[in-house]
Amino acid sequence: MYRIMLVDDEENILNALRRVLVSDFDHEGQNYQLTVETFSLPKDALKRAEEIAFDLVISDFRMPVMNGVEFLKAFRKIQPNSSRMILSGYTDLDGLLGAINEAQIYRFINKPWNDFDLKSAIAQALTYRGLIMENERLADLVRVQQGQLSKQEMALKQLEAESPGITKVNWGPDGSVMLDEEDM
Repeated sequence: MYRIMLVDDEENILNALRRVLVSDFDHEGQNYQLTVETFSLPKDALKRAEEIAFDLVISDFRMPVMNGVEFLKAFRKIQPNSSRMILSGYTDLDGLLGAINEAQIYRFINKPWNDFDLKSAIAQALTYRGLIMENERLADLVRVQQGQLSKQEMALKQLEAESPGITKVNWGPDGSVMLDEEDM
């Protein structure tokens, strides 16, 4: 099961994307079962990213308040291992280069999109992410064997990847958990 986040300020676009992705799809013999969450406000999407891990995030490029590059940069800080794609009806070369360089997007998709091409790009992004995650897991195993990483540190990295923020606890001097005022 893959978890995908869609962010766009236009509800019609979110609904169209959800329709394309809500049904599971096959690509090159592999079945992709998807859970899709949509957000019209980037701040709400970032808050959700702090709670649950996403395999892929697709963001609109032009949004009020926070553009797609800014959003994906902030998202990358929370979940660096998620694949990131940007969707736009505009061809803005500087913006596209910024997205590639700053937010490290996997792919740029034009609006209007072709459903088959969109599904192919998503399948490729999810496959690529799986390879990156497996590579990182194997590299961590080697680090454990070489004594560069403890098993506990490896387990903490895996926990953080599955549940973002779980390992970032603000401890009080007496061992209590300190909550931020915004969490209350």
